[in-house]
Amino acid sequence: MSSNVETNVRPDPDQPLVDIANYVANADINSEEAYQTARYCLMDTLGCGLLALRFPECTKHLGPIAAGTVVPNGARVPGTQFELDPVKAAFDIGCIIRWLDYNDTWLAAEWGHPSDNMGGILAVADYLSRKNIANGQQPLVMRDVLTGMIKAHEIQGCLALENSFNRVGLDHVVLVKVASTAVITKMLGGSKEQIIDAVSQAWVDGQSLRTYRHAPNTGSRKSWAAGDATSRAVRLAMITMSGEMGYPGVLSAPGWGFYDVLFKGKPFEFQRSYESYVMENVLFKISFPAEFHAQTAVEAAVTLHPQIKDKLDQIQKIVITTHESAIRIISKTGALHNPADRDHCLQYMAAIGLLFGELRAEHYEDDIAADPRIDQLRNCMEIVEDKRYSQEYHEPDKRSIANAIQVFFNDGSSTDKIEVEYPIGHRRRRADGIPLLKDKFKNNLSTRFPASRVQEIIDLCADQKQLEQTPVHEFMNLLVI
Repeated sequence: MSSNVETNVRPDPDQPLVDIANYVANADINSEEAYQTARYCLMDTLGCGLLALRFPECTKHLGPIAAGTVVPNGARVPGTQFELDPVKAAFDIGCIIRWLDYNDTWLAAEWGHPSDNMGGILAVADYLSRKNIANGQQPLVMRDVLTGMIKAHEIQGCLALENSFNRVGLDHVVLVKVASTAVITKMLGGSKEQIIDAVSQAWVDGQSLRTYRHAPNTGSRKSWAAGDATSRAVRLAMITMSGEMGYPGVLSAPGWGFYDVLFKGKPFEFQRSYESYVMENVLFKISFPAEFHAQTAVEAAVTLHPQIKDKLDQIQKIVITTHESAIRIISKTGALHNPADRDHCLQYMAAIGLLFGELRAEHYEDDIAADPRIDQLRNCMEIVEDKRYSQEYHEPDKRSIANAIQVFFNDGSSTDKIEVEYPIGHRRRRADGIPLLKDKFKNNLSTRFPASRVQEIIDLCADQKQLEQTPVHEFMNLLVI
């Protein structure tokens, strides 16, 4: 018999698929901190989406694929009047959430934005609630949404702890697709076996390259890639629930599985089991709409603004001390071609903080970028790695995202070296951060709704118990413009 004949024995499902399905299907979340943080995450994520509606490059992506399409029991898109099928609604919600690079973050061997999963979770929860009401059944409530968020955060974040997808050229939105697919299949009534099948579909799917996140090709797809991923998750979950089969060896199949084809033959490694660790430790972007590796750099730059704003023509050099991931991902020189290019440039973001004493989404637009002082400052910058920063970035009990900035002048004088190791959105700074997160939420709501509606939404979101008991469709109705 030829040794090249494949043995057609169907394997048991790969263990990572089983572990995800067991967690989603059977695990109870008993952490009050996780649910409280999920509530803050819901507020912050929705606010980021509402703020993005001010930007036409974002809103051009929204609405039904075929104009005039009517969807019975359609899911709502916050801040709009759209009622869409759950697949397109997931895309739209995911798109607005991510557009300004202002929602929560998770940093490890892989990074990403776990609240990107909310696009699919919220769209499906709204759709199911409206469908249930139409059929005389009970709607889902917002606690169901918060539970889905906790579990999606956990799947995405735990996969990211030890497994670097960026080092093999894959974008982190693959983890959004996997996490959303698992949670949404459960929401649709899927069994453990169906969750395994659906998650296998997510892994076997084509995966996004990181091309659009890096020079010289950085572009706006990075702002809708997560919406695309969570939308695709809804589609794969629905396909599975129609009775479609799965692929149990999707990860480990020799020659044809994910490990061999896309992960250099290396199986996934895991640091911890799935619980609620990621939601409890998630990083909020509170102060600045900036790629998270630069958050502390911008904070340091803003601190230095009063000292340098009247001495711009006297600057000899600016030394930014940072960690390896920031150097590899967002340090760049040369021309910056669009807002997506600029909000992934450490030097640009630091220059804005030094020049203006703040950083807002508008600072990435062409009119601000034309200010010649920005490139003058960028050309003065030196980027230096601190090995301790790089080490503590990965340590589970620290997970710092440290940066420091010092400005040197022509006369030999210098500013103090301003070091910020933990951004305001870090778990270690929750007491300082949450009041500012609430202010950010109110300000973002106010860009879209009248004062009375803003207050109604704030009052509901401030009450954990009342929010959790609120039917999803009633909550979403508050967000219709």
